[in-house]
Order: sequence, then C-alpha cells, then structure tokens
Amino acid sequence: MPLVCIDCRYIGPKPSGIAKVVQALVDWLPDLAPDLDFLLLKNPKLSGHLSTAGNVTETVVNATANSPTTMWRLPAAVDLSRVDLFHATFNIMPARLRMPCVTTVHDIMWLTNPEWCNARFSSVLERFFYQHGIRRALKQSAAIATVSQASRQAIVAHSPDVADRIDVTPLGISHAYREAAYQPEELGRLGLSADRPFILCVGQYVPYKNHEGALRIFAEATRSLDHVDLVFVQRLNRHSSDLRDLAASLGIAHRVRFLPLVEQDDLTLLFNAATALLHPSYCEGFGLPLAEAMACGCPVVTSNRSAMPEVVGDAGLLADPNDIGAMAAALRHVIEDSSLAAMMKQKGLQRAARFQWRQFARDNLDIYRRILR
Repeated sequence: MPLVCIDCRYIGPKPSGIAKVVQALVDWLPDLAPDLDFLLLKNPKLSGHLSTAGNVTETVVNATANSPTTMWRLPAAVDLSRVDLFHATFNIMPARLRMPCVTTVHDIMWLTNPEWCNARFSSVLERFFYQHGIRRALKQSAAIATVSQASRQAIVAHSPDVADRIDVTPLGISHAYREAAYQPEELGRLGLSADRPFILCVGQYVPYKNHEGALRIFAEATRSLDHVDLVFVQRLNRHSSDLRDLAASLGIAHRVRFLPLVEQDDLTLLFNAATALLHPSYCEGFGLPLAEAMACGCPVVTSNRSAMPEVVGDAGLLADPNDIGAMAAALRHVIEDSSLAAMMKQKGLQRAARFQWRQFARDNLDIYRRILR
C-alpha cells in the first residue's frame, strides 16, 4: 500500500493551534483511508502513541519541528526511503525530499508582514529561516493546502503561479467545545469571580494577535463599566510585562487577569462563562478560537479583515482592528444589549456546526489521492 508520512511533531506537551490541526489528521485519516499506510513523525517529548490504528507506524525524530534539521537534513535524521508522499504540516517544506510533498501553509505573514510574527526583537536569522521554508514550499510542493479562502487569496496574490496547486481545507472544532452548564466554584478554581462578568481574549502573545489593541478596546468599551473584567488566556513570552504596564497606564490593571494556557475543559468553561470573545487580530490563517467560542455559545467581536469574517460570518460583530472606537462600540453593544448577545449566541452555534474535523481530514485525503495518482 502507498505510504504517506505526516509530520506530527507539533503535537507535544504544549498545546497550539497547529497541534489541533495535525491531531485531526491523526484521529481521522487512518479510518478514512484503510487502503493507505501512514508513518507519523513524533515529537520526542510526547509520551504514549499518537494512534493505535493498524495502518499506522510512528517514529521519533530527535529534532524540534522548526529546526535546521527539519529545514535542511530531515531525510538524514529519519528513514523516509519507503515514503510515497510527505505531508509538511506547519508552513515550511523540508529540503531534499525525494517524494512529492503536500505542505499546509496556514498563512504567509512571514513573507508579507514579518513584524507581526514574533516578539518585536525577532532576529534576522529567524526571519530568514521561515521565509526560506515557506518560499520553498510555494515553489516546490506538489500541492499546497491552506485553511481559509483568505489565506488562499493572500498566497495567490504573493505567488500567482501556485494558483493551480492550492486547495482550501477549512478547519474543524472539537466536540469538547460545546454549550455546558458550570458552577461558580469552577471559575473560582481559575482565580476568577463568578459575580464579575468578563471579556475573554485567547491566543499567544505575538504582534499579529494585537493584544495591546485588545487592552485599549476594552478600556474604551468599559470606561463606565468598572464591574467588567478582561481575561487573557495566552502563551506569554519575555515581553509580556509590556501588557501589564499598558494595563496600568490605561487605569484598568485591577480589572485585567492573565491566565496561562489552560486545559481544553477549562477553556470550554471560560468560553461558556464569558460575556464575549474579543479577538482584534490583524491576520489569521483561520482563527480557531473564533470557531471554538461560537461552538460554546460565546458572542464574538473580531476584526473585519483576513480570515475572521470568513469564519464568523454574520454571527459576530466586525470592525477595523486599528479603529479602537469602532471595536469598542461593538464590544460595548454586546455587553449592554442582552437580546443582541442572545441572537449572536444562536447564530454562532449554527455557524460553528459547519466546521468538522472529519471533513478537514477528508479534504486533505482528497489531495493525497490526487497526488498519489
């Protein structure tokens, strides 16, 4: 049987959006394609098996996903000699592959807006690394998979020659994200007070997430609503103290909570308890927190650019992320108008139902079969 290799090294101890994407392939593809064998490249820090399916084998690669080994010498680090198709799942395509490669390019911010991609002091070497890997993917991949029409349009605008090699594979939502009743003490366990409504902001602290903007939007929206808090759930980095300083300068530090990354059940709890999700990103390949929030009945206020309108449709309120006043007005509208919030909740639940991981895996399988033919 043909052997398909999927790079699963993003699945590890630390959760991430790409890890969820790759996990969906692991969960669904072996059953959807019993006529294929799968070789899964595994993170050395992950204990246990990725899959117990009979058509799956796993091999540990002793190199991190975004490493020089991955970029330039992966075939020397792991035996790929029997592989008929390689799936590079995190934007960059390894060199020296002797088989066709499908690369999932989630977005091309490293090419178009590298200043958005990492901490403000990201190195020239880091930019070169990701730009090199993405450019190779766009030039050499047998097929490009991307996760939204917005990303497809950005990729084709940058590299028109890939238009006939690119497929859109929209993401899904775990069934764990759903409407659920909760007890006040559950919020207390996370350090939150059940009698204080809160706005939620989810995502790693990198420039494109616009968390500084989120603070300013929240401050403007709740100028006379001192009983409302803002809760960040994020992967913090060495510059996260800047957010705390900004909150203090805006006079809202006493109403801003910073939670570390939480388990999936706790994130579901937060989506269910939040008054709204505030997501003023400048760009998203897809924006999983938007879909996950809607699946839990949480109203969404987000940006009117990139993939955000595509994901939320008419279920959310959209505004220019650079227009603090417009974003704040939308957020305040949700806070103060319970009938609007209820309508957004119902529309969000309906919208979220269309995002299925099984279909995402099937879309990728269609690409595999086309290339293997």
